[in-house]
This record gives sequence, structure tokens and C-alpha cells, in this order.
Amino acid sequence: MLYRVAELLEGRRAQFVTEVRAAEGLGPRRAEALVNAAIDRWVWYAGWADKIAQVRGSTNPVAGPYFNFSLPEPTGVVAVIAPEASSLLGFVSVVVPAVVSGNTVVALASERFPLPAVTLSEVLATSDVPGGVINVLTGRTAEIAPWLASHMDVNALDLSGAPDGLADDLAVAAAENLKRVVRLGDEDWALPPGLERMLAYLETKTVWHPAGT
Repeated sequence: MLYRVAELLEGRRAQFVTEVRAAEGLGPRRAEALVNAAIDRWVWYAGWADKIAQVRGSTNPVAGPYFNFSLPEPTGVVAVIAPEASSLLGFVSVVVPAVVSGNTVVALASERFPLPAVTLSEVLATSDVPGGVINVLTGRTAEIAPWLASHMDVNALDLSGAPDGLADDLAVAAAENLKRVVRLGDEDWALPPGLERMLAYLETKTVWHPAGT
């Protein structure tokens, strides 16, 4: 399903280039490079869908007639505050890692440059991604983010796009209802991604099973 989204992004690449260029005030080559990077990043994360368990899971040695496995499970509902300055590449870089690890995402688009994320939501609506898996919100970060941080049905919160002063308040609000808070600091979204964001939204379940008959 995620590969299909990348195909649809590629089909509307010219539109995204125009929107990113207008939103971020970039030249045509730079805007095209960012859109290409966003599509490539979506493909890169999609490739991890059937590999996360091998990286995060394990078979554990135990002293007894049992098999013991540790398996990754999604956290649940992840609220993401997308980066302000990177309207498409930054948005993709924080949303897809939460989705590929099996979570449902509520993403708050860039307050200043929301249009590329809105267009991406149109792509998602015509893709194979089930409805409700990726939910895109637009609006003022200072007004919407506190509701995400305090909402009892949200299990994790990504503060990538929250200003420093607001991020501290959101972390406190999230701690009051035991949310997992992801705050990786300033990032260069043009750099190759790592595994940190995917693994941040996983929990580990350990299973015991008797060995033999």
C-alpha cells in the first residue's frame, strides 16, 4: 500500500514541485530535488514494512523447556507535529515511519506551508491506504497541539514541528497521561533517514511457548 502511495506521488510530481516552490520560496531545481527526495523517502520506508520484526524482534535464550520470543508491536495512535519549514519532505519524514511500524497517525501540517500536505492527503484518499490510517490536520500549532498532547486516545506524540517553548509544555501535558514523547531535536531532512523514528513507535511483546510435546 505504501509503495502505491509513492507511485501516486510520482504521478503528481509536477504539482508538488509547483506547490513546494511557491510555499517555501525556492527555485525550480531545489523544489524538484525536495519532491524527488520525498518520493524516494516514502519508498525507502515502505521497504521496511516486512523487515522491522527482524531488526527489533529476537529469539531469547531461556533455561527451560520453552521458546521465548520478543516481537515488536505498534504503539497505537501517534500524533505528529510536522516541521514548519519543510512542507513536504519534512512531513513525509515524520509521518511514514509511524505508519510503516503499524500505527495510526494524526498529523498536524506545517502552519505556514500546509498546501503540500493537503495535496498529499488527496493522494492518500485515492490510494490503497485504509481510511483513517493517516489523518491530516491544518491550523495553528499553538491551538491544536495541546489537544493532541492531552487527548487520552493518543498514545505517542512527535514534537518535531513544535517551537521550543511550546514543546516543553506539550511534553508536560503528554506526561500527565503517559504518552510516549519523541523529540529528536533539530534535523536536516535532506540527510538519509535512520531507524530511530520507526523504532520509537514500537513496543515489545515477549511470548513464552513450551518446547517439545
